[in-house]
Amino acid sequence: MDQRIAIVTGGSRGIGRAVAERLAADGFGVAIAYASNEAEAKTVVEGIEARGGSAIAVRADVADESAVTALFEATEARFGGVDVVVNAAGIMILGPLAGFDLADFDRTVRTNLRGTYVVDQLAAQRVRDGGAILNFSTTVTRTSLPNYSAYAATKGAVEALGLILAKELAGRDITVNTVAPGPTATDLFLDGKDEALIERIKGQNPMHRLGTPEDIAEVVSFLAGPGRWINGQVVFANGGTA
Repeated sequence: MDQRIAIVTGGSRGIGRAVAERLAADGFGVAIAYASNEAEAKTVVEGIEARGGSAIAVRADVADESAVTALFEATEARFGGVDVVVNAAGIMILGPLAGFDLADFDRTVRTNLRGTYVVDQLAAQRVRDGGAILNFSTTVTRTSLPNYSAYAATKGAVEALGLILAKELAGRDITVNTVAPGPTATDLFLDGKDEALIERIKGQNPMHRLGTPEDIAEVVSFLAGPGRWINGQVVFANGGTA
C-alpha cells in the first residue's frame, strides 16, 4: 500500500527505458507506455520483474486522450493509483525550416506537444497529492542549432506548459518540472549522424562525452523522489553544454 507508482511514456527505449528501470530500482511500481514497440516494452517489464520489481506495459498513443485515459485506468487497476508521471515519449525530425515538410511538422507537434499536453491534463486530474509530473525539453532551446526548428519549437512550448501547470496545482504538493537533456547517446539522437560528427559534438562538451540515458534517469529519480523543493523549473542535464 505504501509503494509509489509511476507512469513512464516512451518507456520501451532510450531515455524512457532508463527512467523506467531506474524508478523500478528506486522501489516504484512502473507502468511503461509504448507506441508500437511491444516486444521491447515487454523486455523492459521482464527485466524489472527479474530484479524483483513490479511493472506493466500498456500501449498508448500519447496524443489520443482516450488511449491516455485507458493508460491511467490500467495503471490504477494494477497498482491502485498514480504518484509520478514522466513524459519521455517524443520524436525528432530534423531539417531546415525553409524546406521542412509540414506533415512532419504536424507529426512533431502532435507527439511532442499535444502528447505532453494530453498526458499532463490527465496527470493533473489523477496524480495523487504529494506526487510529481516530469516533462522533457531539450538543451537545443538554448543552443539554437540549425535544423532543429520544429523539434525545439515543440520543446519550448513544453517548457511553458510545465511552468504554468506547477502554479495551477498549488496546494496539492505536486511538483512539475521539465528535464532538458543535452546530446545523449540514444537511437533517436544518433540516427543519421556519422562518427566524425559525434566526435565533434563530444568535443564541444566540457565532459568530452555524450550523455547516457542513465545520466538523465538519475536526474528524473531525484525530481521524482527527494527533490521536493524543486518545482516549476527547467533542469538542464547536459554536462555543461552551453
